[in-house]
Amino acid sequence: MKHEEKLLGYYNYTVVLTYIGMLTGFMGIAYAFEGRVTAAIVCLMVAGFCDMFDGAIASTKKDRTACEKNFGIQIDSLSDLICFGVLPGITVYSMSGKNALTLTVSAMFVLCGLIRLAYFNVDEQERQKTQAGPRSVYYGLPITMSAIFVPLVYGFAKLIKLNAFIPLTVALLIMGVMYILPFRLKKPHLFGKICMVLAGVAELVLMIFACMDV
Repeated sequence: MKHEEKLLGYYNYTVVLTYIGMLTGFMGIAYAFEGRVTAAIVCLMVAGFCDMFDGAIASTKKDRTACEKNFGIQIDSLSDLICFGVLPGITVYSMSGKNALTLTVSAMFVLCGLIRLAYFNVDEQERQKTQAGPRSVYYGLPITMSAIFVPLVYGFAKLIKLNAFIPLTVALLIMGVMYILPFRLKKPHLFGKICMVLAGVAELVLMIFACMDV
């Protein structure tokens, strides 16, 4: 890699959405520390939206170098750890009122996400040596699914007036285990992504309705 006299990293349009998602995730963590749980979960959802399309945008640049592609893989996973690992873990722990069990579950959830992302990076680099184009199958639950499941559990818990940190602690435990279980999961394409966007909109409406009702 050539070290030119400029800022380290890449700043073209292929990584802008990843950077926006990471900054949104950091804002969510700040909101969680302030006790603004709904705002933190909305940030999680926005970060999930950014992550859903950053790869598709990056693939439109056909002249990316090997270094740019590898940088994209690394920066995406680092952003995912912040947005879909640390943010949900901190948010649920903040909701629990510093519950020791929730702290343990949240920490293990982040650790499982870290392990999954590191393994994915290695596996993806090996895959690209023999296969061209995007992958069609994931192994284990993608860490980005926390952007779907956490808002869903939170919204329903609020709707039925249940202390949300209890089902969310269980949800983090289940997701953490599923991050590192080697089951096959087909990667969603355009139709699947549209369905997830619609699900996200429905979850946002659910949260707004539930929070207005409390």
